[in-house]
Amino acid sequence: MAEPLRILLFSSLYPSGARPIHGIFVETRLRELLKTGEVQAKVVAPVPWFPLRGERFGEYARFAATPRQEQWNGVEVHHPRFLVFPGFGMSITPFTMALGAWRTVRRLQREGFEFDLIDAHYYYPDGVAASLLARWLRKPFVVTARGTDLNLIPEYTLPRKLIMAAERAASASIGVCQALMDRLRELGGDPGKTHTLRNGVDLQRFVPEARDQARVRLGLPIEGRMLLCVGHLIERKGQYLAIEALAQMPVDVRLVLAGEGPDRAALERQASALGVRERVQFAGVVPQTELKWWYSAADALALCSSREGWANVLLEAMACGTPVIATDIWGTPEVVSQPAAGVLMRERTGAGLAEAWQRLFANLPERAATRRHAETFSWESTTQGQLRLFQRILADQRVAHREA
Repeated sequence: MAEPLRILLFSSLYPSGARPIHGIFVETRLRELLKTGEVQAKVVAPVPWFPLRGERFGEYARFAATPRQEQWNGVEVHHPRFLVFPGFGMSITPFTMALGAWRTVRRLQREGFEFDLIDAHYYYPDGVAASLLARWLRKPFVVTARGTDLNLIPEYTLPRKLIMAAERAASASIGVCQALMDRLRELGGDPGKTHTLRNGVDLQRFVPEARDQARVRLGLPIEGRMLLCVGHLIERKGQYLAIEALAQMPVDVRLVLAGEGPDRAALERQASALGVRERVQFAGVVPQTELKWWYSAADALALCSSREGWANVLLEAMACGTPVIATDIWGTPEVVSQPAAGVLMRERTGAGLAEAWQRLFANLPERAATRRHAETFSWESTTQGQLRLFQRILADQRVAHREA
């Protein structure tokens, strides 16, 4: 039997005891890879350094509370600290991240984890930092692009140069949607090194539950229709558009916002100003294990983001039999690709969402059909694609070493 591949996953986007749902999409892809038994992995997930844990410091306090090392769902995870400098941090963060992680990575090697390849997620700053570590360690590396790292950050001159330098040094670039790999090629990336490996959905975790049963379990009204938004309460996620739309929908429609974030107070004020506060419920952070009940309770999921690479919530909702309404951006049309999935908004406005709601309910798909669409996005093809890619990279490296 062949020796398993040894992977060092490198990304600041990874859950921890202090932030249990942060970067869960990266963890899920690794978890599916580990299920094959063909890979061993440890995770280095750098965290910005911050000295104080007081609640008033918000997200920074959670950085401070993150353990230096932990076992997370059976995986060994290390959280080295790196310095972030307000004002000009974007330019130097890849370097401070790499330097902060260096001692941890070298210690793992001394302790016997001589990994074969660095699997980095998010091109900037994480992918650039991984390129530095790979150069210092003489290891191959790949970078997975996930959204704003290619559709927003390259608008800045220095980060774009650093991203493209990392792309040239990488053995391969992976995109969670085809649109991101198209964007990388537009920036000058090598078409021969780009690969699209879409995120899948956990079809065992996300399953349809009876709608009435789900609503009773969650303490929601049985009668009426429910629109659900799942995500961090920040401007680019667009929950304010869902509140605008709610004011234009029938009075029996309720809106549930699952998630927390800095925009919550503003969203509450907006709902009050529009006279729909009693029809909006803030559910707070919902654990992944409980999300299926919220998806199943809803009549539709709305994703109003201005930027998304590949939004996992779309597939999670569909796997629970709930159709979606989403903005027509980046990888989303690759998910919402047929009527069984739901509809795309014709414009990213409150009125656009209200109109899409009407279109959806004029031709509402059966829940079983929506589930079947989600089933075409299992993790198997992505997992096998990773294995083939990693094995090819290491085989090419062995040939290069023999010829050197």
